[in-house]
Amino acid sequence: METQKKIKRPELLLPAKDLEVLRTAVRYGADAVYIGGEAYGLRAKARNFSPAEMAEGIRYAHEHGVKVFVTANILAHNGDLSGAEQYFGELAQMKPDAVLVADPGMFVLARKRCPDVPVHISTQANNTNYGTFNFWFAQGAERVVCARELGLKEIAEIRKNIPEDREIEAFVHGAMCISYSGRCLLSNYFTGRDANRGACTHPCRWKYAVMEESRPGVYLPVEENERGTFVFNSRDLCMIDHIPDLLAAGVDSFKIEGRMKTALYVASVGRAYRQAIDDYLKDEALYRERIPQYMDAIRKCTYRRFTTGFYYGRPDAESMVYDSNTYVNEAVFLGIVEEITPEGRARIMQRNKFCVGDRIEIMKPDGRDIPVIVRRMYNEEGVSVQSAPHPRQVVDLELAAEDSPDTAVAAEPGDILRAVTGGEPD
Repeated sequence: METQKKIKRPELLLPAKDLEVLRTAVRYGADAVYIGGEAYGLRAKARNFSPAEMAEGIRYAHEHGVKVFVTANILAHNGDLSGAEQYFGELAQMKPDAVLVADPGMFVLARKRCPDVPVHISTQANNTNYGTFNFWFAQGAERVVCARELGLKEIAEIRKNIPEDREIEAFVHGAMCISYSGRCLLSNYFTGRDANRGACTHPCRWKYAVMEESRPGVYLPVEENERGTFVFNSRDLCMIDHIPDLLAAGVDSFKIEGRMKTALYVASVGRAYRQAIDDYLKDEALYRERIPQYMDAIRKCTYRRFTTGFYYGRPDAESMVYDSNTYVNEAVFLGIVEEITPEGRARIMQRNKFCVGDRIEIMKPDGRDIPVIVRRMYNEEGVSVQSAPHPRQVVDLELAAEDSPDTAVAAEPGDILRAVTGGEPD
């Protein structure tokens, strides 16, 4: 136990595609949140943050003691640089806790235009050795994100060969890119949309077949199931049951992938890792005992089968490539409680249809999942309805205990409502 208490508490870094997900990440356990603006990040298809939303998100996070990092990690072309310089000047006024870059030219602009904002180096820069880490630290970077292709032994060696006051960030959960550290040409080749400038169409998730040159139109099987052939489609990374090894290697920040993901995903994964980290720092035996619970919690959102990636050596095809391009869904996101009305009803903007009489769950930031029944539902005019037929319709709910329909159950603002459906085990 004495040894456990001396371990540095790692940062839990969660993604957010918009202001709603940022608030959810803060409520459900983030120490820091990474977001993107409307340009210069690698998730152009995400909704991302307008300048006003970014300023509001930074304010909200800072009020709750949470940091915000802004991604500007494209591999820039000449035409990007003048706009990027202006963008970094705008960020200087908003005062995020760091900007994340990969391109040396973007690094220079960030240091020039927002010199008081720390700079982190993205995994997109292919950071695979302590020489590279030390190069960036010498330029003034405070943190470097590991390439996903690194093993834990390599990270431990990097830790031994870099300054103690500089930080290592590593992905611990989420989608794995088929291309080296995310540098991919497939999207550009097929669609003209450059993955390295934020416009990836995810061709690694598409269905492929082999065709011999002299027999056009004859498709040869590779390895397939009833859904097709998915030769590039990686499983999702999951390291929640290997937290001791990550800390022993010297990882300072545990990064969850997912700037395209829903609030339910960020809350489910973030809360599970928050509990796992806190349990481990308090009592390793307790942490190991609860690993099945953490895994069950993670599965109550959308996920693929899991892998440990490259952390324990070069993975074989079986441990990395999944046999379907679809996710497993064990829960359906219904909405976030926005407020409690004077009548004591929980107001939400519904995301998926549900009905009066349905059994659902209230997902609490503190780890509790409360099963309830939807006793009554009211539309925006206060009229009692049986369901919300329109997407993103605002409804007020009366919730009751699952085993006692006459006993009201109170939700709180920020709680997530979900319907648990069950799904395919990992």
